[in-house]
Amino acid sequence: MATPANINPRIVESLYYEALILSDEVRHAFTLSGRLEAVAGDEDEATVALSCEALRTTTRMMHSVAWLLNHRAYLNGELSEFQLHRYGKLADFPESDPGRLALLDPDTRDLIQATERLHARLKRIDAVWREQDRGAPSAIIALRERLARAARR
Repeated sequence: MATPANINPRIVESLYYEALILSDEVRHAFTLSGRLEAVAGDEDEATVALSCEALRTTTRMMHSVAWLLNHRAYLNGELSEFQLHRYGKLADFPESDPGRLALLDPDTRDLIQATERLHARLKRIDAVWREQDRGAPSAIIALRERLARAARR
């Protein structure tokens, strides 16, 4: 099981625990019961902004945690490299809308930006990992090469 230099169990575990903490903070921050203190007239716009960013942020974190769980399973030998490549790609998410962020309180904005930074780090790791394997032969080519070697014996 070959792992690139930028992915190892210690890094994945550290990022996983960071993601769990952020996910808990996100859950707490977006509990909507009585949280909005919007100025009259802006309440509807602030409510929509909070709802949109809550959905975007929680989805970003769910995908980040799923990506990390897949890598933990791979590093523990529970997933093959093929399975990880096929099902373990991290989804792209657009950054938050600056106009909507401006309607949120500073702590919520900081939390959203922290989730964006974590996701961006995971995307960089995923991209480098996938790029390193592009030069590797496909499964069909590798199988043909093994068959050719076996036929020569």
